[in-house]
Amino acid sequence: MTSLWYVARGTGTVALVMLTLAVLLGVLNRSGRRFPGLPRFAVADLHRTASLTAVVLVGVHLVSLWLDPYAALRVVDLVVPFTASYRPLYVGLGTLAVDLLAAVTVTSLLRFRLGQKAFRTVHWAVYGLWAMAVGHGLGAGTDGGTQWFRWLTVACVATVAVAVTWRVRPRVQQRHQERVPRVVAR
Repeated sequence: MTSLWYVARGTGTVALVMLTLAVLLGVLNRSGRRFPGLPRFAVADLHRTASLTAVVLVGVHLVSLWLDPYAALRVVDLVVPFTASYRPLYVGLGTLAVDLLAAVTVTSLLRFRLGQKAFRTVHWAVYGLWAMAVGHGLGAGTDGGTQWFRWLTVACVATVAVAVTWRVRPRVQQRHQERVPRVVAR
């Protein structure tokens, strides 16, 4: 095993944790509720930082896998889903997640030029890309079968499940609707 393999493992694992944190903070920020001890702008900044950190880690994950002779990935395998020779389904899930991550990142950077509606529409893809990243880690990652990685994955899934369940609760929805001013046409 080369040092590139360790870099790929580590960055992939930490990227999953950072993506989970980014989803959690995004849900908290959109809920309209205050996070204990932090103003809303700080939660938004933490969300942005976690997201950008995840993007960088995914980039390092991809480059280290591409450079690692054991992984034997081609450039096409990194951008076109289901073309890899090693576990094509699970590597393909990771590739789809990367493609969606690129779309979300670009629309986030162009948020004010695209408009809020386009930004939010593409941003919903985060839930799908996060789920694909979980599947990729379990099926393609060499640590996917280890107990520690399974427990980490359970913690990530539980975190997002609790956050989304909390977010869609009627009281949270009502509070969000009260916070968003409605434009009345005259």
